[in-house]
Amino acid sequence: MVSRKEVASLAGVSEATVSRVLNKVGPIREETRLRVEEAAQQLGYVPSALAQQFARSRSGNLGVILPFVPKVHLFSTYYFAEILSGIGEAAKQYGYDVLLIFREPSGSRDYARLFLAQKIDACIVLGAQNVPEEKTALAELQKKGYPFCLVNQRFAEEGYLSVDADHHAGSYEAVKHLIDGGSRRIAFLNGPDVFSSSMDRMSGYKQALANAGLAYDPALTLLGNYSRKSGVEAAEAVAALIRSGQVDAVFAANDRMAIGLMDGLRVHGIKAGVDVKLVGYDDSEGSVIVSPKLTTVAVPFYEMGRRAARRLLAPEKDGLAQADEGLLPVHLIKRETSS
Repeated sequence: MVSRKEVASLAGVSEATVSRVLNKVGPIREETRLRVEEAAQQLGYVPSALAQQFARSRSGNLGVILPFVPKVHLFSTYYFAEILSGIGEAAKQYGYDVLLIFREPSGSRDYARLFLAQKIDACIVLGAQNVPEEKTALAELQKKGYPFCLVNQRFAEEGYLSVDADHHAGSYEAVKHLIDGGSRRIAFLNGPDVFSSSMDRMSGYKQALANAGLAYDPALTLLGNYSRKSGVEAAEAVAALIRSGQVDAVFAANDRMAIGLMDGLRVHGIKAGVDVKLVGYDDSEGSVIVSPKLTTVAVPFYEMGRRAARRLLAPEKDGLAQADEGLLPVHLIKRETSS
């Protein structure tokens, strides 16, 4: 009896891809679909009727896996609120309900069980991290052919379906803006390197410095966790660097850290936009409420959520899966803190 593995080998794809093509689950490139179907026909492969029935069973739910962070009001944060709104719009368009699943930091990442229990037909993972537990869980989804999409996180070597923005370009533009304004000693408050977006921002920061003939100094890179609190906590170290003349501008990897840093620096008698230039990232609602108004990089989080859902739910004939590929553009918004 011919196995799915043999079909995958002949077609030059994974077993998971063979499963998705033959069970008509999730978006597949037309050329890939044809290659798999031709290989199956050539080998005389007949998929199990029971397996097909199970694969096509429909719960009507699109699962969204979210990180559970104690004492953080997740839905009040701009990042998650925008992405979830975009997901919700697309899910409604295709007749799906959205099922939210919260993952505790130390909890299980057994995402496959959600499919096995037929609770969801596809899932979007927010806050995925480049850690062994996450990579194992995602690899299992891929192996079993369950449709899923990552938002704002990429595992380039695995080729998982993902929707992301061009954070390298956004970071580059933010730092170039500071350099063009006369800054030469630019500190960078980044997030953890378990997120691909943190690494993208770091590469953009370094490239902007290099293109301007400025040396990268690791001592000017500080680590936060994308929370306002971590921005406040970084203020003492940044204030010392400013007073010693080692820093004349700061780029923060998101607005929450930038706003926390502004508040913390104010305690040290240092005002953003006057004593030091500051650029944030996200263009959250808070960036225009604070005083002075925060220069920042606008990221289309709503569209990222919408695209992720469309890539999973849109019928293949619509051609939306391929149309939505590629990194979404970001753009710099100049305000008072970098003038």
